[in-house]
Amino acid sequence: MLVASARASGRWPQSPMFEQSSSDASGISAILVQLDFGAGDYAERLAEFELLARSAGTRPMAVINGKRQSPDAATYAGKGKVDEIAVAARMYDAEIVIFNHELTAGQQRNLEKSLDCRVIDRSALILDIFALRAKSHEGKLQVELAQLQHLSTRLVRGWTHLERQKGGIGLRGPGEKQLETDRRLLGKRVAFLKERLKQLERQRVVRRRARTRGDVMSVSLVGYTNAGKSTLFNALTKAGSYAADQLFATLDTTSRRLFLGEVGQIVLSDTVGFIRDLPHALVAAFHATLEETAGSDLLLHVVDSASSDRDQQIEAVNQVLAEIGAADVPQIVVWNKIDATSAAPELERGEYAKIARVRLSARTGAGLELLREALVEVAREHPSRNQAGSLADPVDALA
Repeated sequence: MLVASARASGRWPQSPMFEQSSSDASGISAILVQLDFGAGDYAERLAEFELLARSAGTRPMAVINGKRQSPDAATYAGKGKVDEIAVAARMYDAEIVIFNHELTAGQQRNLEKSLDCRVIDRSALILDIFALRAKSHEGKLQVELAQLQHLSTRLVRGWTHLERQKGGIGLRGPGEKQLETDRRLLGKRVAFLKERLKQLERQRVVRRRARTRGDVMSVSLVGYTNAGKSTLFNALTKAGSYAADQLFATLDTTSRRLFLGEVGQIVLSDTVGFIRDLPHALVAAFHATLEETAGSDLLLHVVDSASSDRDQQIEAVNQVLAEIGAADVPQIVVWNKIDATSAAPELERGEYAKIARVRLSARTGAGLELLREALVEVAREHPSRNQAGSLADPVDALA
């Protein structure tokens, strides 16, 4: 974990090489690095990066930025920029430097040598947040698997201090290198985690088949992290699931039955939020859980309508949905947080008069009835309507 004892912060430097970042009195002191490669959404990515860093328990002291045509092969940022980072790290006695980019094992090793402090990239940062948030047994196993798979790429050259033969009393033997031992032990743990997750997946398949036999319509809440999915889930089901203004507040899928009057009950599931550039190891580890989304009858795509970056967030979510095989599942876009934009609740229709978007505020409850009406309309076309009366009592964790 990144969380550590707090250190007193100093004055902000006046040098234009630094960008000020508001700091509080808690968390591990960190220098954030984000370079501009001409993508066009630099400000939005930086704001998200700072929130990610704080969510992991860091205290951002300064942001190092700059423009490049392409990453430097050795240090990603280039020698001059690395010198700037080193100045900031020494000035604030930083315990960690975080790049909002994907670093190779070699780049990470070279940076740590030059900066004389720990360096992590965006993937490691997100994995750390997931480790902090995971509560269920399966969630913890999935996060550990993703972390070990990420670490395995760092064992190739990153641990050069382990490239030595074992020796000494009690250690003489086959002459296996320490690095080879670490690889072997890591491989065993990865194999164990994969097998355990397969067992849990088989259990989930049995539960899913039971639901299919009951012909209950399933609806999943999806969306960018911190878009308000859990708040909406609680507003609809009174479930009391954890909801907070932080990234990845929800990791473990939670399901409840929702009564919709004349059409009976549906199963509503709250899922993990997505984010741009989600680590591939994380998607692979959570694949079994995410398959629940692909098997849904309807997706409620929750969007933070108050975010200036909402269009890019929608695109990022749709990319992940395509990656997990859920691109063809019908969607209703839920334009959330209208209380922050002074917009009015509204139900919008698209082609063939199909419901396309519902504007609401999960926090205040404005527009929730419109969403329920939309769900009723969709449920009327689902086979579950004729068997609604035979559904079981509400359950807490179907997924």
